[in-house]
Amino acid sequence: MTDRNGNVVVGLNAVSVELGGRSVLHDINFNVHEGGFVGIVGPNGAGKTTLLRTILGLVPVASGRVEVFGHPPGRNGSHAVGYVPQRQSIPDNFPATVGDVVMMGRLRQLGFLRFPAKKDWRRVDDSLALVGMLDRRDRAVGRLSGGEQRRVMLAQALCASTRLLVLDEPTVGLDLPAEHEFYALLRRLIRELALTIVAVSHDLVALAGETDELICINHRMHIHGNAEEVIHSHAIREAYCCEFDFLAGELAHHETHDHIES
Repeated sequence: MTDRNGNVVVGLNAVSVELGGRSVLHDINFNVHEGGFVGIVGPNGAGKTTLLRTILGLVPVASGRVEVFGHPPGRNGSHAVGYVPQRQSIPDNFPATVGDVVMMGRLRQLGFLRFPAKKDWRRVDDSLALVGMLDRRDRAVGRLSGGEQRRVMLAQALCASTRLLVLDEPTVGLDLPAEHEFYALLRRLIRELALTIVAVSHDLVALAGETDELICINHRMHIHGNAEEVIHSHAIREAYCCEFDFLAGELAHHETHDHIES
């Protein structure tokens, strides 16, 4: 699936999803192109996480077609997809080091009946270096800060031959400086690794300031376009069923602040 904008990594065509006999997604259509950073937004209960799980092949479609790298999700190229779910609290006494947790991502590609070789541990080190966590390789993962744990989970997702990253609420629980650092890291990984990223977040303003494109859903598709046109559109007001003048003002403030800092 390609068009004049380049290779299509993720393509949804007239996709509908039902869970428990209830329609959750209806007639969803969009393409995500190689090297893009696309945010998925919408109100609570809009079906955003279900949409991510559909892209990953974890939820079957009732109708329509989903393709990832030109194939149904979970088929060819499944190891090229890295997934970072919503943050879960890791106990302080969790019996695993940072390196062990990242290796779990590598084992997904190797298969759990194979033991990792030296080259696999080198891949773990490379992934940790990419996210700035190599010096914490032997530290207990439960003793890291929330921001550090997010970086470890990102390294785990990168440890296979990842070309597409799928992130569910990647900055939830992070303070503002940590959030900015995490998004800056994602943008650097896109440049250095030619990654494509699809991220869901409840924080419309943050995603609008960081991503190339926004997709707004509320069970159905409302709008897909660049952040500025989406956040100023009538369609997004319709999706959230409220006025968004304050969000447009917040976005303008963020852009002004970023301009001053740069």
